[in-house]
Amino acid sequence: MPSSSDIAIPEALRTLRTSPLFVMRLEVPPYQVIGATPVGFRRVGLVPGGTFEGERLKGRILEGGNDWMTVLPDGSTLLDVRLVLKTDDGAMIAMTYRGIRHGPADVLARLNQGEILDPAQYYSRINPLFETADARYAWLNTLLGIGIGYRYSGGVMYGVFQVL
Repeated sequence: MPSSSDIAIPEALRTLRTSPLFVMRLEVPPYQVIGATPVGFRRVGLVPGGTFEGERLKGRILEGGNDWMTVLPDGSTLLDVRLVLKTDDGAMIAMTYRGIRHGPADVLARLNQGEILDPAQYYSRINPLFETADARYAWLNTLLGIGIGYRYSGGVMYGVFQVL
């Protein structure tokens, strides 16, 4: 029986292909700070709204979304987000994602104080999943996304991609 090191790695496992899905802009007011818990420093970001726009779908983010953030001792922030998207043609889509933002301590401190920084200075990534009952967008139910984030005054922006 050949060992796993004897089996050639298929080309499909050597690269990751993506396709742009949409750009999402979320309004983000000041956080609700819970504080240091046994899990980490917890804060909650409410999402009063926003927009998303791409080639295959666009619309708005409905009020009521939230982000349960955990700030780790090294300053990294773990994201746990739930949003409801409503497309311009009326479809309702649940979007959930986990994510992480990290970088040099001075950069994270400046971000947390609201300073606008070049997104190349820090790492901000998410992994969206979607659920919808609308047949027109059923293709989203079996899609895994990835996104790259950018914090700006009053909100956050993500470039969201479909993993092919």
